[in-house]
Amino acid sequence: MLAPKRVLHRKVQRGSMKGHAKGNTELHFGSYGLQALEAHWITNRQIEAARIAITRYMKRGGRVWITIFPDKPISKKPAETRMGSGKGNPEEWVAVVKPGRIMFEIDGVSEEVAKEALRLAQHKMPIKTKVVARATSDVEE
Repeated sequence: MLAPKRVLHRKVQRGSMKGHAKGNTELHFGSYGLQALEAHWITNRQIEAARIAITRYMKRGGRVWITIFPDKPISKKPAETRMGSGKGNPEEWVAVVKPGRIMFEIDGVSEEVAKEALRLAQHKMPIKTKVVARATSDVEE
């Protein structure tokens, strides 16, 4: 699973997910990509599931770039615990994704293979996404 090696603060505040993505809204590495249309927390397990779905369909052909990283710890209190007595311990890591953010990029495969691989990754994501291509701004919705 993806997780930071070292962090400055073990517990962070929840923050807000207003507005659109500030950066990484265009393809930088590959010819095809998966772009978020909603704001959400994407867990390291969801990122890994999408990566596996893409690489298995591509059958070791081409290259995949993951352009998001889960750097935000999410804390959780144990089950059947009364309220109070401080904040819970960090349980999982999430990446904060805002609308317009490119999450995955693919190159080195045909258009049909890239679209199908990214379609399989779409089913692993908890948000609406769209497949984008380098030549045009979007391929399908």
